[in-house]
Order: sequence, then structure tokens, then C-alpha cells
Amino acid sequence: METAKKRVLTGNKAMAEAISQEMERDPNVFVLGEDIGKYGGIFGSTQGLIEKFGPERVLDTPISETAFIGAAIGAAAEGMRPISELMFVDFFGVCMDQIYNHMAKIPYMSGGNVKLPMVLMTAVGGGYRDAGQHSQTLYATFAHMPGMKVVAPSNPYDLKGMMVSAIRDDNPVVFMFHKSLQGLGWMEQLDAAVDNVPEDSYTVPLNKAKVVREGKDVTIVGIQMMTHYAVEAAERLAKEGIEAEVIDLRSLAPIDKDTIIESVKKTHRLLIVDEDYLSYGMTAEVSAIIAEEAFFEMEAPISRLAIPDVPIPYSGVLEDFVIPGPNKIYEQVKKMMAEA
Repeated sequence: METAKKRVLTGNKAMAEAISQEMERDPNVFVLGEDIGKYGGIFGSTQGLIEKFGPERVLDTPISETAFIGAAIGAAAEGMRPISELMFVDFFGVCMDQIYNHMAKIPYMSGGNVKLPMVLMTAVGGGYRDAGQHSQTLYATFAHMPGMKVVAPSNPYDLKGMMVSAIRDDNPVVFMFHKSLQGLGWMEQLDAAVDNVPEDSYTVPLNKAKVVREGKDVTIVGIQMMTHYAVEAAERLAKEGIEAEVIDLRSLAPIDKDTIIESVKKTHRLLIVDEDYLSYGMTAEVSAIIAEEAFFEMEAPISRLAIPDVPIPYSGVLEDFVIPGPNKIYEQVKKMMAEA
């Protein structure tokens, strides 16, 4: 019997397919942002949509993030389901009033009478020499603020499934996609940017982490590229008899405490790896969860790897130095095991 051939998509095509299928399913879904029409989004997340749905549902906007995010908020308040793209997360400063004083707070301040079923998708991540204003992740900046769900998928399968879930959710969702995982031709080609993606529509929950590698000696929690680097480091560690369990956090807000706690109770060691800044970030939040709820399970101090508290450098040598990679993860785990 012949096995059915699996279909493979890059991250950007998985996102575009999710949006397209939801636009077909629900006429209230539309997209707006800079270069999302004919250009298809500079990271390819809206490729082919304007040809299929036309400029009335795929709106190329002027360079005014405050205006088009505000327009999306108004449309959502009136029952539509807009998807707005903030081209780089680094640009949040010019439109944070709309994001946090309106998008995140209106449902709460209206006593739940006004729903804002909208998605704010934005590109995050460094590693391709674009300096301090185009290379941040800022996961913790958004996860810190109540009123929004914040997700960061790490592969094309989750990019599609979580985008479908985000569009259907009645809450505002900040959907962070990593540039390196889009699979674009003008960026370095990574195996992690390609995955088996079903053609049919499906959902992936917005509140669940995922154990992507089983292990018994140490838990490594990662986000997006750091998850892939952690798996790479874990394979190297396995050759030396150290079995690392790797968790892809996926959902930053709400955070899946149970999956992390369950893993740490098994491994008794924890390393958190983040492409955001070290201080006041996701590494601190995950550390606090374990300190509060599983402290007596630990056989070694909690360890963290993240970007030092400096802007992302333009220099390739310096950027590679500040962003944690497989080697740093490997070395940190070896150090943890030696000190235990």
C-alpha cells in the first residue's frame, strides 16, 4: 500500500494559507498593514491574498502604525475580525498607545461589553545583521501587559494552527513570528523553517507549551529559535549520556505553567533560553514559576541564557556573541551537570 505523501510548507506560506482559509470561511476577516498587498508582506505572511480577495479585504496602508492599528481596533469593536501587521516589533513605540491603552484595555474597561477579536501580527528576531532597531523579540514587553494573548510559534505547523486559533479568538492576540522561521529565499535557509503542514484547516491551542524532546536529566525551556537551538544542543548532549527534555513555550501569555512544572519534577534541573533581554524577561518569569511552585524538586540552581542588556549589535561577530546559540546551551548544561 502506497503511503500518502506529506505536504511541506515554509513558515510564511503556512501563515498565508491560514489567513486565506479564514478569509474564505468568514467574510468579517480582513488584513491591513504596510506592504501586505501586492508585495505580500516583507516576510511573506500575506502572499497571494490580494490576488484572491482584492484590495477591499487586503488593505495596503500608509506608513502610520497608529492609524491602521487604531482602524483595526475600531473594526473589531464593530464585530469584524481584522488582522493587522506591525512590520517589525521594534516599531511598537510609535503605536503603543493604540496597542495597550485601547486594544488591551477596552474589553476590560467596557465590562466585557466590547469584544476586540483582532490579531496583531509582528516580525521578531535577530541573526541576520539588521542592528538594534530591527532585531528584537520583545516577548516580555507584551507578555507583561494584561488584556492580550501573546503567542510565538516555532514551526510552520504551529504557525498555521495558531494563526487560525488567533483569528477565531474573541480576545486581542499578539502573534509574533520569527523572521528566520519564515523560509524566505533572501534569508539563510533553515531546516526549522520547513515542516509538514496539512492542507485542511486546523487549530493549535493558544495556551499550551509543547514537549518537543523527551529527557530525564535537565529541562530546557525555549522560545522560537531558542527551541531549535536547544534541540540541537540536546542531541549533542545525548552523545555524552545527558538526556535533555526540551519544551517549546509557544504561548507567552497565558503561560503554560503545568507543562514546565511537570517536566522539572521529572528532571530536577532547569535552563531557560531566550532571545529577549535577560533582565525582567521571560527567563525571570519561568524561573519564578519554578521557585514558587516546584522549588523543592530542584537539585541544582535554575540557570538562564538570554541576550545581555544591550541593544542588538549590527556587527555579525557581536550579534552572534549576544544571541544564545547551540554551543552556549550545550556548555551551560554541561556546567549545570558538573555542579550538581
